Amino acid sequence: MLARIGARVQEVLDEQTSQTIEAEIRGLSEQYSEGGIHQLVAAVERRVRSPGGSLYLVTTHNGDNIVGNIAALPANLSLGSDAVETKYRLPNETEASHLALMRQFVLPGGFRLLVGHDIEDRQVLSEILRRALGTSLFWLVLVGTLGGLSVAYRVLERVDMMSGSARRIMAGDLNERLAVNGTGDELDRLAANFNAMLERIGELMTGLREVSDNIAHDLKTPLTRLRNRAEEVLRSNATSERYREALTGIIEESDGLIRVFDALLMIARAEAGYSSDDMEQFDAGQVTKDIAEMYEPVAEEQGARLEVEAEPGLIICGNRELLGQAVVNLVDNALKHGVPSRDGVVTASARRVGDKVEIAVADRGPGIATADRERVTGRFVRLESARSRPGSGLGLSLAAAVARLHHGALRIEDNEPGLRVVLTLPASARSRTERKLAQP
Repeated sequence: MLARIGARVQEVLDEQTSQTIEAEIRGLSEQYSEGGIHQLVAAVERRVRSPGGSLYLVTTHNGDNIVGNIAALPANLSLGSDAVETKYRLPNETEASHLALMRQFVLPGGFRLLVGHDIEDRQVLSEILRRALGTSLFWLVLVGTLGGLSVAYRVLERVDMMSGSARRIMAGDLNERLAVNGTGDELDRLAANFNAMLERIGELMTGLREVSDNIAHDLKTPLTRLRNRAEEVLRSNATSERYREALTGIIEESDGLIRVFDALLMIARAEAGYSSDDMEQFDAGQVTKDIAEMYEPVAEEQGARLEVEAEPGLIICGNRELLGQAVVNLVDNALKHGVPSRDGVVTASARRVGDKVEIAVADRGPGIATADRERVTGRFVRLESARSRPGSGLGLSLAAAVARLHHGALRIEDNEPGLRVVLTLPASARSRTERKLAQP
């Protein structure tokens, strides 16, 4: 960059010097035209006495000096219209050692006029620029090298720390996390995302352990009951009718186990995000109405009344099957645990709240204590008051997993009296647009 600047400066200086020489030649030529050689000589003598780097020489046609401040015409200087770079010597010197930009001009009568300008200052400027270039390059290389080594050292140090943390994680320490310096750079963002991934993996691993423990604990009883019932029938002298009753009971127990495993599979698929590929636009209010109509006969059998309040046009983007199963679980739980006596009322509602769609199922039963509300969304969790009733403890767990899959939430509230379970889901862009158009 400095070399380019130096070359450009030299070009500008040479151009200005050439223009000055041309202007002086024109002025001296006018002096000669007005007063002849005597006026020209007088003008050159005045300019020679003036300080500066201008050079003048007037000679005869044979090259004999008449007036000027250089010793002689340079041997390699020919007649021409352009100023050229050449060496010259002063009157008291024997060797041409100075550099100048000169032009030789022939006047009428054969006299020769030489006008030039010393350019040794330009050489000094070029030398200064070359030194500045060298110094700048030296410091640039030095600072760049030191800076690069410093950055590389810090980056490699952080990479080594990350590698150490990764080795400890691979060794089984899932509580290890990558260090975040708080600078917000690329490595910090990588570490933050990696830590978030580890948190999610930890949650899934904890859920897997809980599922394994719960399956081992809660499914052991029905499997043992199946085996004991079959063994009891085989050891007795039972009639064919007794065999039929035993097989019917075994089939019912097997169906219950299959329903538990289906629920576990649906929860696992929802939490792993596998069902997100089947997302579509549908009306959540219509789904709520359909499920309420399906459960009306069940409610009547229990002496309860199922009411539904659903706004039209509650469009969401989600998995219709999973959302329907979540609402089924909420309604089923309300009918099982929220109808303490005959003439109980269960309300299923769907409405829009801001940019959200809320599907709520409310009952007038005993409700759930505030301390237990977060715990009941876990797998196989059954409160003491519900252990005497059929169920697996997976209904609310599935509903919570479906809510998370749809970027929503499951909320458990008081119904005063009773319990109100709310499934909050984000409304789709289509639903929000239709709502805006409907507003006056």
